[in-house]
Amino acid sequence: MSQEKKVVVVGAGWAGLGATYHLAKQGYDVTLLEASPYPGGLVAGWKTDDGKSIEAGVHGFWYPYKNIFQLVEELGLNPFTNWTRSSQYSPAGLEVESPIFQDEPFLPTPLGTFLYTNFKRLPLSDRLSALPLLYSLLDFDNSDDAWQRYDKVTARELFKQFGVSSRLYKDAFEPMLLVGLFAPGEQCSAAATLGMLYYFILAHQPNFDVVWCRGTVGEMIFKPWVKKIESLGGKVLTNKRVDEIIINNQGVAQGVICDQEIFAADAVILGVSISGIKKIVKNSQVLNQYPEFYNLSNLGAIDVLATRLWFDRKVNIPLPSNACFGFDKTTGWTFFDLNNLHDEYRDLEGTVIEADFYHANQLLTMNNEQIIKKVHQDITTCIPELANARIVDSRVTKISQGVTHFAPGSYQYLLPANSPIDNLYLSGDWVITRHGSWSQEKAYVTGLEAANLVIKQFGGNAATIIPVEQDEPHIQIGRVINQNFRKIINDFVPKFWLP
Repeated sequence: MSQEKKVVVVGAGWAGLGATYHLAKQGYDVTLLEASPYPGGLVAGWKTDDGKSIEAGVHGFWYPYKNIFQLVEELGLNPFTNWTRSSQYSPAGLEVESPIFQDEPFLPTPLGTFLYTNFKRLPLSDRLSALPLLYSLLDFDNSDDAWQRYDKVTARELFKQFGVSSRLYKDAFEPMLLVGLFAPGEQCSAAATLGMLYYFILAHQPNFDVVWCRGTVGEMIFKPWVKKIESLGGKVLTNKRVDEIIINNQGVAQGVICDQEIFAADAVILGVSISGIKKIVKNSQVLNQYPEFYNLSNLGAIDVLATRLWFDRKVNIPLPSNACFGFDKTTGWTFFDLNNLHDEYRDLEGTVIEADFYHANQLLTMNNEQIIKKVHQDITTCIPELANARIVDSRVTKISQGVTHFAPGSYQYLLPANSPIDNLYLSGDWVITRHGSWSQEKAYVTGLEAANLVIKQFGGNAATIIPVEQDEPHIQIGRVINQNFRKIINDFVPKFWLP
């Protein structure tokens, strides 16, 4: 039956490509529509007129990205560096160095993260103030109930409630939020904060280990992936911005419209960013009939600034990936030694650095000259030798509303993969899933979950989705005890307090 069914997928990022690839393998007549000139959009990167690679931010691939790693292996690709160490800087200098955690003797979580991370300035007394916070990590189990209880609390309120010291918050937790959820603690949902911290850092000792693409994601992964999709009969069309969803009198989706061109379909998957889905809803008379869709206007996104600098000489950068905090009150940033990470720059005589800024609202108003001057100044604070290096070329990319903002209270407006329209499915890093992953892995997983909903409707073999690694035994026991305790309390204590 799948060979007779047409599916249109909108958005050629991790979610859309993931859904398209699996449906093409199952024999569906699947067409992928991408609004930008190339698959992958901003994640993919592109080439300048003089042949230099540019990205809208460098993207890491963390240890728990099991589904993406399996995909890359299935495609026969070798796009990644070895596991890399990372460091963290403030205006005062080097603050933290992280090892490759999987190379250290295994300790029950979170002991490995706590003991093996090399804090240069943060006193032990401040680090110990995080211990009461462990209860919230047991209590937050990624269930709907947990999200409902924690989502309307800010991350800052959460850390304050559990007695985290001011210095630990400012020097450790808020920097993680600025580069993990891309916003300061007072603007982050406590539920999203706990989910992100647990997945990337605390669930298992190696989870913070990371590899990077040895070039742009577009060249190293998306380009060969698209070729594979096309070899399976799938169609990938660029410069196709969806204006409207077509539905019949029974409320069933029958296709999409792109600039008056109709693409008929038996099912539609929207695999776009939160900014992308809001644009589609804004222009769609059909979707604007549904509260679930027009309420997406309550969700927000965060501005990103990506810069790439070419210097006239080789400068020693101690570690290839680095996070920075304290330079701007509400902005976090990262910088990368691309001579170390990217094949095309490995033998270059000069130094190439990527510096990416998140929650960069105030920076987007600056002109490129001002931006490059600021970036050079900030990086020199971290790597003093760069003060004597001259910038010979640079690129600035401003991405307004570039990444999802998991603000306090946002969960009530997020949607699951099943939309109010029976055969219209949703995927992306903003879509609700109980898988437990985040970022690129979450986007890819939700794409597979959307494909599986199509397969459930029309037939075929469902995609195998690797679950996140099970909680360690002591965490499982702690969560069972906590759940039973909460049940007893809920059975005997009236529910008249705010959740």
